[in-house]
Parts: sequence; structure tokens; C-alpha cells
Amino acid sequence: MPPRPDHPVPPTSGIPQPGLVAATFTVLRRRRGALAGATVRVVGLSGLAGLLVTAAVFALAWPVFTRMRNQRIWYHQVEDPYLHDPTDLVLVALGTLPLFLLLLGTGGAALQAVCSRAVAEESAEAATTARKNRSGDPVPGRLRPVLAVYALRGLIVWPLPLLVAFVADRLTGYHLDTPEPLQRGSWPHTLVETSPAVAVFVAVLLRLALTLAPAAAAAGLGPRAAVRRSWSLTWTRAGAPRVLALALPLAALAAGVFRLVVQFALPLRPLVRGLVEQATGNFFAAYYAGVLAPVIVGVLVTAAVTLPVTCTAFAVLHDRLRVPRTTPRSSGDAADPTTRHACSAPGPRPE
Repeated sequence: MPPRPDHPVPPTSGIPQPGLVAATFTVLRRRRGALAGATVRVVGLSGLAGLLVTAAVFALAWPVFTRMRNQRIWYHQVEDPYLHDPTDLVLVALGTLPLFLLLLGTGGAALQAVCSRAVAEESAEAATTARKNRSGDPVPGRLRPVLAVYALRGLIVWPLPLLVAFVADRLTGYHLDTPEPLQRGSWPHTLVETSPAVAVFVAVLLRLALTLAPAAAAAGLGPRAAVRRSWSLTWTRAGAPRVLALALPLAALAAGVFRLVVQFALPLRPLVRGLVEQATGNFFAAYYAGVLAPVIVGVLVTAAVTLPVTCTAFAVLHDRLRVPRTTPRSSGDAADPTTRHACSAPGPRPE
């Protein structure tokens, strides 16, 4: 029996895909008009809403500012130094923290939806996929599932470190009366005292594992399905190093931009402090307004500079890591088994 020739292997891909960084900047360059317009709108509206929320927080904390001012006047009359206690202000800030987190999450989700839509439009198979999609299929770039993923990811990542930090503080904090539940210097005390650091490390790992969830939700998945996809794509031999290699430089970029902008915005402190004190007559309200002014500017500028790059990069990475698409020929082979026989070389076959 003569040897059968090898069957021709169909190509597994078309045009070679560029690198992750090149693909990201290609999308940013080609869609710069849409991305820049969306960034200006999202950051501008978020900044306006943030200022309104901050003004509401100051209005809620105004009795605290008034009490600080009155105590300062009394201590000055009795010629004693006055050191104000910011505990009440911290409690007010913690109570309004969910509003700021909701605001930041909404802005991030909106930009992630826009960037994921831009990546989908730039995909080489976008036109073919659009023709094949049915009218009832998920539409890429929806805001609601992305926002739901942000909330679900926060519920998964942050409760553990917060709970561990609270328990460790109750067991090892200096505010406890004697006898203390755990003796200082003992190994149980050391373990409980270091447990918040371990919990933060676990939270960081969870956060990295769920980094691709917003991009998956923007691609059309539901919140829970997006979280599962991000988990499955990240914990792979190819996914984990690529997510880490992308997340670390972007985090360093965001931290560097924030630090730089805050330093440049420091002259706003005396300006804002003087305006608020002249308008309200309260030194403490003016002082905290001056402290917050450079931070607010830093957050807004950092978001405008880094969020489009970050959301686009993770959308491209999600598109690269998900299950490889089948080529038209391989799809036809799977649909029609007789194609294999058509591709076979003619020749005698064994009986």
C-alpha cells in the first residue's frame, strides 16, 4: 500500500496580531476623537459631581467646624494651646465615602465601556462578527453591566482586609483596657498584628485576578460571567504574567502622575484657604478645603490621563486572552464533516 501524503494544514490565523502596547496605542490613535470626547465629558461631569458631593460633606460637617472654632477661641482666651481632634471629621468622611466610590466607579465604568467599544471596532473581525451577531445578542459597550462588575468586584475584594483590620485592632490596639486579650510579645499577638498585611496581600491578588472583569462585561457578558471569565483568563500560564506586566506599569504611571500633579497644584492651598476663610470666617473649614484642593485636581488630571490608556489596554488584553476564534475554514470543517474527505488526497484506501 503506497504511503498516504500528509493532508494540508489550514492556516490558524490571518494577519499577524501586533503587540499589546502597539495595539493599545493604535486604538488610542485611530479613535482619539471619540476617546478624547468621552474622557472630557466623563471627567468633567465626575469632577462637577465630586465638587457638589464635597460641598455637601462640608455642609454636614459644619457643626464640627463650628465647634472647633469655638474651642480655639476659648483656648486662646485662657492662653492654652489648642490641638483640634479630627475624629468627628473622619467619621463624616467615612460615612460619605460610598458616594465618592460610586462616583469614581460610574466614571470608570463609562470610560471602560467606551474604550472596549473602540477596541471592538478596531478588531480585525469586527465586521464579520457584526454580520453574524443576531439582534438579541449582547451589545458591546453597555454601561450597566460594567458598573455592576465594579460593585461586585468591590464586594469580593475589600471585605476581607477591612474585617481583618477591624478584628486585629480590637485585639491588639492600644485603646484596650488591661488585661488585654492577647499578651504583647507572644506569638498569637504577633500573628494577629501582622494579619492585616496578609489580608491586604490576598486582596491585591484577588484584585489582579478580577482586573479583566470590566472589559469582559463591556464585551457583552453579565456581571457574574464577567468575573468568572476574568478569573479563568488570569489564572493561566499566559494570563497571569501578562496581567501583572500590564497592571504594575499602569499603577506606577497613575501614582507618578498623581504625585506630580499634586505637587504642581500645591499653590492652590493658600489661595483656596484664603477664599473660603474670607467667605465663611471659619479657619478650620478653610484649612481642610485648602488641603483637599490639590488632591481633587490630582485625581481629575490623573483620571483624564491614565484611565483611557488603562481601560483600552485591558480591553485589548481581554480580547487577546479569551478563547481563540476559529477560522472560517475550521468552522466549516466543524460544521461539515465531509470537508475532511474533500481535502483528502486521492489514492487507494484500505478495505
